[in-house]
Amino acid sequence: MTITITVNTDNINNLDLSPVENEVEKISQAGEIAKYEQQINFKIEYEMDETDPREISEVPEVRLWFVRLDARYPWLPFLLDWKSGELYRYAAMLVPHQFHRTEGIQYNPEALEIFVMKKIFVFSDWLQGQNISSKSKLQSMAQTLGYELEDSFFEMIK
Repeated sequence: MTITITVNTDNINNLDLSPVENEVEKISQAGEIAKYEQQINFKIEYEMDETDPREISEVPEVRLWFVRLDARYPWLPFLLDWKSGELYRYAAMLVPHQFHRTEGIQYNPEALEIFVMKKIFVFSDWLQGQNISSKSKLQSMAQTLGYELEDSFFEMIK
């Protein structure tokens, strides 16, 4: 049931979120958002000069589109296919990082920590509103990005 959302150059240059809005609306209307957990992939078709050495996450226009997307749907990472790397790519769009050809993405550690904690708080409230058990999902998301959350942390945010 994987959903691929194609985002093109025009969408990005016009900050047009309609490809995502269309899919999120379908999912919302289905009424069972939990069925779509980790089911979304992005196909980004952004035109770049073939001599441009940047990775897609280093292009300011693409990053700005993802900033707008995150502002509209801060809980969207719940739906992203973490196993295929979508959560890493999503984080790369929002968190300052360096890209090394041999080592891959190296996030700014403080910025990544802020991103993870913000997402934990957003997810915690959103999942509760969806009547979805959240503790293990939140721990899994944090682990995917390299963080461990103690059980006592969840007692504080109840």
